[in-house]
Amino acid sequence: MFRQTAFGIALTALVLASGLTTVPIPNHTFTNTSTRNKLLSLFSSQVAISTPTFKPTELEKSVFEQINRYRASKGLSKLTLNASITRQARIHSQNMAQGKTPFSHRGFEGRVKAITIPYNSAAENVAFNLGYSNPAAEAVSGWVKSPGHLKNIKGNYNLTGIGVATNSQGEVYLTQMFFHTR
Repeated sequence: MFRQTAFGIALTALVLASGLTTVPIPNHTFTNTSTRNKLLSLFSSQVAISTPTFKPTELEKSVFEQINRYRASKGLSKLTLNASITRQARIHSQNMAQGKTPFSHRGFEGRVKAITIPYNSAAENVAFNLGYSNPAAEAVSGWVKSPGHLKNIKGNYNLTGIGVATNSQGEVYLTQMFFHTR
């Protein structure tokens, strides 16, 4: 996945972990960390990577707006941003970016329990990308094209939280959590 730019070749990679819901999705598997590591190894050995700087809060706002536009275009109600949910999503993205946890949904139940609001259901989408000029748009585009992620985006949820973190290698980690409150 190389993208030609006016300045030469830029590395681009988008990896999505399967959307996670509180109800298992049959025949739906997770993208594991070894896939991400193989991609990074392959790309970094072939291309010098420049690391653009992104403001995580701006990327979070962009994901929120894009998801709500998508939901509105499908006749679904918009989600409300929740600070407690956002805090947990940020912590997860930061932990993945810092290598404290693998790129995955590991710890999802703990994140949900840490959010002290009564809920009926919860779900999570995560994405990792590198080398895109608009990582939020790439993540949302990837999620919309993925059945498991799309199920979460279109799900019967009313609250959301989005957390984005970057690291010195230019990797961008995005987590979006969805809640349906009682």
